[in-house]
Amino acid sequence: MKDKKHKALLLRFDRILAQDLLRQVAILAIVLAVIFIISFVLLSISGSEWQKYCVDNHISKWVFPLYLLIDGNAFNSFCSDQNVNGMAVFIACIIYIIGVIIFTGMIISVMTNMIERRVENHLTGQIHYLLSGHYVIMGYDEMVPSFIRYIFSKDNDAFILILTSARVLDVTEKLRKSFNDEQMKRIIINYGHRTTSESYKDIHLESAEEIYIVGYRGQAAHDAINVECVDCIHRYLEKQNQRPSKITCVFKDLDTYAAFKTTEIFDKLNKLDIAFVPYNYFTGWAKQVFVKRYHKDIDDPNPDARVEYPAVYGKGIAPDDPRYVHLVFVGTTNFAVAFAMEAAHVLHFPNFKHNMDLKTRITFIDLNADKEKDEFITRNRHFFEVQSYRYQDLTGTSAVKTYWPPTRATGFKGKDADFLDVEFEFIKGDIFSKKVQDEIRSWAKAKDKQYLSIFLAMENQRSNFVMGMNMPDEVYDNRIPVFIRQDRSDNFVTNLRKADDKTLPYSIMKGGYQVKYERSARYAHIYPFGMNETGYCADDKSIRRAKLINYLYCTADYTNNTFKDELVLNAIPEKEIWDDADRMWKELTVALKWSNLYSSFTIRTKLASLRAMRGLELDDNSRDFEPLTPKEIDELAEVEHNRWNVEKLLMGYRKPHADEDKYNVSGSAAEALSKNKKLFIHHDIRPFDKLDKIQQLDREFSRTIPWIMKMTEK
Repeated sequence: MKDKKHKALLLRFDRILAQDLLRQVAILAIVLAVIFIISFVLLSISGSEWQKYCVDNHISKWVFPLYLLIDGNAFNSFCSDQNVNGMAVFIACIIYIIGVIIFTGMIISVMTNMIERRVENHLTGQIHYLLSGHYVIMGYDEMVPSFIRYIFSKDNDAFILILTSARVLDVTEKLRKSFNDEQMKRIIINYGHRTTSESYKDIHLESAEEIYIVGYRGQAAHDAINVECVDCIHRYLEKQNQRPSKITCVFKDLDTYAAFKTTEIFDKLNKLDIAFVPYNYFTGWAKQVFVKRYHKDIDDPNPDARVEYPAVYGKGIAPDDPRYVHLVFVGTTNFAVAFAMEAAHVLHFPNFKHNMDLKTRITFIDLNADKEKDEFITRNRHFFEVQSYRYQDLTGTSAVKTYWPPTRATGFKGKDADFLDVEFEFIKGDIFSKKVQDEIRSWAKAKDKQYLSIFLAMENQRSNFVMGMNMPDEVYDNRIPVFIRQDRSDNFVTNLRKADDKTLPYSIMKGGYQVKYERSARYAHIYPFGMNETGYCADDKSIRRAKLINYLYCTADYTNNTFKDELVLNAIPEKEIWDDADRMWKELTVALKWSNLYSSFTIRTKLASLRAMRGLELDDNSRDFEPLTPKEIDELAEVEHNRWNVEKLLMGYRKPHADEDKYNVSGSAAEALSKNKKLFIHHDIRPFDKLDKIQQLDREFSRTIPWIMKMTEK
């Protein structure tokens, strides 16, 4: 029993020593106080000569024991005094020896330990420095450097705090590969768990500028933990007077991410005046390729250096263009699905109005395409209630082609079906097989019929690279863009392209004569995507445009279905417009925010078509602020409605059945049926020419594109 108590006391003592430096100093002070008292008592027992010595040398008797403990000269002087008896000298000797042990041993040890522990706490992220105005990143994975680059691009002098449960020294070493010494001085790494609110006080979460909840994508429950983190942050911040302006939360799963586009689960943050932004790694990359068309070049010291992507729609598609956009995804991975969904949202063109066969076609090639298509269709059931899809089985001795479905249980047929300008195709087959290679070869040859782009998005990075280097010759000869998914660095693919990105002489014999051409080398049109280091790329300009689009709809005259005239808009102070736009945006539902965002994303695509209609080059923005002609407005208005149809169906809305359709009735019945929109049943999902007077709003939106551009290009 005694041994147990002894061990328990030792454990308690060791824990006190290990907890913090102040406790160690406090223990040392107590030891010194006890020794001082004992020394005074022992000197008093030895007689009164020591007190006489203190009087003769003008030393306080209360200070004298301390002198003996710390000052060797005081001890020598006392011992050499002939009036001091031997007992006092003996006791003074004991006191001096104890002092030597304590002050040359314990104090030095404590001071050394204090310094060592301070350094250790700093290196392991246990010391907190930042008080306000900083950016907080919660969690660490390979995406974090891209978040840091984005923050530095906004504010080069920003301080960034990373809260992570990973080993801080390991995180520091990883970051040193991406950032220079000056930047590392502005990055603070603290140890802690993102779902433990006790850590929030130490990192002053309430006074941060923005919060980025990243987590670690290797965790199986990544999304659930991040949601829990948002809840913890909300509970903490609702008790604070100061709050960050925005919380960006990363979601790994595409379905989780999609759910946050239509649900108000985090409306409580909006009530605290905090913007909540869900982010998905795969979808973010799709926006870089299709919308922004570039990614950051991390090997170039120039902060503005970037690697440009080609447009998958060539130089822009005018109304009379006979070609359709064809995207081929090898694999049905998260990358492929996310890219396909974003492409369906943003790739809409005016030539579909004049030829309904010119739909944007999105093809998946996979050995399990028969099963993968069922999951994809289930995820987007309302889209496929309206639009047919293609299916091919290229694994057998003969190809099996099917255009599905010939009939629909929903009853949509005729002009109520297949009116969308996007279609999907599923091909069951091995990308390395001759049949699939022959199919790709035939597409590459048909460059007068389609704008082909190939995305190698298989799970195995080596397979992507091998296939990218060994596509059919027709792919390279016809300059078909090949996008190759890479996990990490883009160096190899980028360097291959740069080495081959030059025009070379090329000759053939035709009719007995030599005909000379020029063409690019083999790998001049291969592009990397999917690298972790450049995974996050916010599109602030698109968000600003989305706010203006919402402002136009909120201030529209719905009696005449018109927006404010540009002369009226120009007469309003810009600050007033932006203040109103920000206020209206905060009041908007999540689903409508995303609707405006997708409308904003497609402005770049529409501008490409508009420039093609005006005979301009793809990136020639010299006439972007010029008013649209009535013909241009009509063309882009139908593009906008076609885009809107696809957006609504992919976001979970459905086309109303005959007995739900307000277009079939009038008066109070039509008004009652129109309220079904709250149940995600939208009566305007139909061909443009089947709309009522509401189609005027699509024309109004197209008319105001130059104004939106002027307001966001400044």
